[in-house]
Amino acid sequence: MSPLLLGALRFALACLVLAMTCALWRLFRGPRAQDRVLAFDCLYVNAMLVVLALGLVYRSSTYFEAALLIALFGFAGSTAMAKFLLRGEVIE
Repeated sequence: MSPLLLGALRFALACLVLAMTCALWRLFRGPRAQDRVLAFDCLYVNAMLVVLALGLVYRSSTYFEAALLIALFGFAGSTAMAKFLLRGEVIE
């Protein structure tokens, strides 16, 4: 891997970790439930991107499978929380 690409990946990882920190702050201190759901959504997307970047750095396919699982469970969790906020129950 070229040093330029490795440096870009490290910079992207640092930016994603900073974004995750901001999302965690909003998740814990969000004044409304909608803010917390959006923070959770942002958090899982950033976690998935961090895992993908780590997969590129370490050249391992295991990271890509983990990113797929994070995306799947994160989408299901966000959908369930949004439905709960709209209707008050998840399963009708």
